[in-house]
Amino acid sequence: MQAPKLEGFSIHPNPARLVAAGSEREWMDRTSDHYAYRCTPLAIANATGWELLNPSGFSATWTGGNGRNDIILRPHVAGEKLHQTGFFFGHGIISFHPGYLFRTDPGWVVWVRGSPNRFKDGIHPLDGVVETNWLPFTFTMNWRFTRPCTVHFEKDEPFCFLTLMPSVTIEDVQPVIRPLEEEPGLHREYLMWASERSKFSAAKDAGDPLAGDQKWQKNYLTGKSPSGKSVADADHRVKRGLNQPVFGCPVNHGPK
Repeated sequence: MQAPKLEGFSIHPNPARLVAAGSEREWMDRTSDHYAYRCTPLAIANATGWELLNPSGFSATWTGGNGRNDIILRPHVAGEKLHQTGFFFGHGIISFHPGYLFRTDPGWVVWVRGSPNRFKDGIHPLDGVVETNWLPFTFTMNWRFTRPCTVHFEKDEPFCFLTLMPSVTIEDVQPVIRPLEEEPGLHREYLMWASERSKFSAAKDAGDPLAGDQKWQKNYLTGKSPSGKSVADADHRVKRGLNQPVFGCPVNHGPK
């Protein structure tokens, strides 16, 4: 599959900075021995997209009412204009302007959301799927307070996360539920993994030094089942690094 395009057309001179997302999270850094990073799917999700960074720090207070006047914004720098934020919908919702008109190839859309596994007490990002393959106008990134309180958005803090997805392919997916025993080979692999996991956990709990040195089982990380019969394909990733945005004409990927 060829990489689809993602173009951001700036609609004013100083839009929010767009950067490739990283896998790091402060709360993950604070876990013992950074153990949260051992969860490869978690770290991969963190970096599977691009982030828009807040150009100006500010605080936002919600009084609990549904009107637009029930949200109060205060810049961290006195007198600074908060051109990127507003509140159009009421009901405790803050809106951010990305500052871009995004376009993707036919068949591709942008999933707009908050950065995965990044938390902010008192307010939560709202997800949206935007048809950027035809849209001649922009969208807003919205956050909704979870209770009346004051929150802070720091300068250069990500306020929006963009990732691409096929627009309609998922509509043809037919989920099927089956007993695992119907796939004998897969069932054996699962039972072997479950047995190995139980033994490893028991050894760690018993203070086995070898298990302690190993710290965790690395089947997902290495892309192999305990038996070695089930192996990940070439698309297996243990970390993700996306391209940083560039200015000017996009690379020609050839005919679609």
